[in-house]
Amino acid sequence: MSFLSKIRKDKRGNVLAIAAAALPLVIGSAGLASDTIQWALWKRQLQRAADSAAIAGVYDRIANDGATTNATVAVDNDLTQNNHTIVELVATYPQVDFPADTAAYKIPVRVKLAVQKRLGFSSLFLSTAPTIHATAIAATIKKGTYCVVSLENTDATGITATGNAAINLGCGMITNSSSLDAAIATGSSTVTASPIAAYGDIPPSDHWGTAELLPFTVRQDDPFASVSVPTFTGCQGAVNKLQVNASQTVSVPAAASHCYSSMKLDGNVTLGNGVYYVDGGNFSIGSGASVTCMACTFVMTSSTPGTPVTIGTVGINGNATVNLHAPTSGDFPNILFYQDRRAPTGASNKNILNGTATSVFEGAFYFPNQELQIGGTASMTFTCAQFVARTVTFDGNGGVTNTCTGGYGTKSIWGRHVRLVG
Repeated sequence: MSFLSKIRKDKRGNVLAIAAAALPLVIGSAGLASDTIQWALWKRQLQRAADSAAIAGVYDRIANDGATTNATVAVDNDLTQNNHTIVELVATYPQVDFPADTAAYKIPVRVKLAVQKRLGFSSLFLSTAPTIHATAIAATIKKGTYCVVSLENTDATGITATGNAAINLGCGMITNSSSLDAAIATGSSTVTASPIAAYGDIPPSDHWGTAELLPFTVRQDDPFASVSVPTFTGCQGAVNKLQVNASQTVSVPAAASHCYSSMKLDGNVTLGNGVYYVDGGNFSIGSGASVTCMACTFVMTSSTPGTPVTIGTVGINGNATVNLHAPTSGDFPNILFYQDRRAPTGASNKNILNGTATSVFEGAFYFPNQELQIGGTASMTFTCAQFVARTVTFDGNGGVTNTCTGGYGTKSIWGRHVRLVG
């Protein structure tokens, strides 16, 4: 009894006893911590795989005009490359479905994944391995209102800002070029436009100012794809030229449509409202000219069927005073210049738009297969202008200002960008 009493009173070895009693808790905590880390890693890897697969599905739907036919294949292919959990998915997964469009996003793709894997410590106490789930929804969202659209879809540069031009657009610019230099700003140019988007890459530049750069985005649809040249009576030939010399003052009466083989305006010209078909020739406004029209569309086309065919270009001199406005209705609503899609491409086929500081242009400029060059040495003012061409170049030493106080409304050209939305 005295021995037991001594042991009871002896404090030596208490730490060892306490440590032995606490050891299961320490081991358990370490095991749970290890399992938690592994669980979180698998969850993060699985979520990343779901995100990537959903985005791949949306890009496939974009490539197929919104159809879902091959989207599941695109999801499976992406998972093969980007599912890094090193764990087989649970049977019946992946699950892919296509929620309905909403006002906020279009052509969504939802991907659900699940893996089941035994954890090193927890498996000692769990009869069934836990299941980890991940869900991702990707879709296209509206991002940016564009008034400059380059339809160039090769690796050539689509948008160029150069020279000493000060470009203030009040909207964004986008190009379908796949180049690593899809949109560039060089020289002493200053660009006030946002966002700047491209299917390819956009080299950073101080000339972009504070613009949001959106490289590697979705290609932009042709905003005027549904507008075509209606059937009209051809008027090719020298007798049908409209040529106004520098010393002349001419007024053309209003009519639903006019047709000329070419238009060379070097004097004081007032054009009556209507559509002006330029059949196979060029449209030009010379130095010192003054040209006004309050509701006109100039259609560069040819009455000759098929391709190849000769279709003229537009050239407006930097010293001309121009006051041109597009109609708000008819076959070409809100379009000031429209060039037939059959127009030949190439470096020599260029449309040049210059003007004096008092020049005003209102409406859209559409040259889907040729370059549109805007610049010169004088400032130009545009009202609710939209520049849609194969390539768009801003150059010269002047300024370009575009304002649209009331907004573009139904004429707005919205960009589409793929984003995770859920």
